[in-house]
Amino acid sequence: MTPDWALAELAAGNQRFTEGRPNFGTQSAHRVELASAQYPFAVILGCSDSRVPVETVFDRPAGDLFVIRVAGNFIDEYGLASLEYGIAVLGASLVYVLGHSSCGALTAAVQFLEAGAPAPGTIQRIVDRLTPIARATRRDEGWIDAAVRHNVRETVAEILRTSSIVADAVAQKKLKVVGGTYDLATGHVDRLDA
Repeated sequence: MTPDWALAELAAGNQRFTEGRPNFGTQSAHRVELASAQYPFAVILGCSDSRVPVETVFDRPAGDLFVIRVAGNFIDEYGLASLEYGIAVLGASLVYVLGHSSCGALTAAVQFLEAGAPAPGTIQRIVDRLTPIARATRRDEGWIDAAVRHNVRETVAEILRTSSIVADAVAQKKLKVVGGTYDLATGHVDRLDA
């Protein structure tokens, strides 16, 4: 499967989802097929937000997507290792960084810059990681949504910059790394240019 095919499949699935005509519902029989192996065509780095169910958003059955989720959809060493596993071991041909409107993690980073009050417990670690993104977009109209888009672009760039597995696969035209944002209200995913 080529990177372009993978992108087209995700776009078509999101179109079916937004139009309310999904192909994939209950998948009990498919579960048995997947018990011995998986062959995802895409790795999705998404936010932990419960309103963004990645397989549903792209109308894909179990086994098609290797999903990594963290609040704020940023990459850390464990996420990068998982992403590389999806490419080097499982053979995915696409990495898709998926942000979403009204992201709580980026909202927390914006609020931290505005008020200076830290988040409770270890939540502040996520806020600290995303504060430079919020700071970079401080003067942009629609600050939080601008931060969401900037975060997706920066995460795509970081993946390309820090992973030799990704860089080699991209150079061989076996992999694409792209980003987009999911709109909570419409269900539509807009692909972002790098």
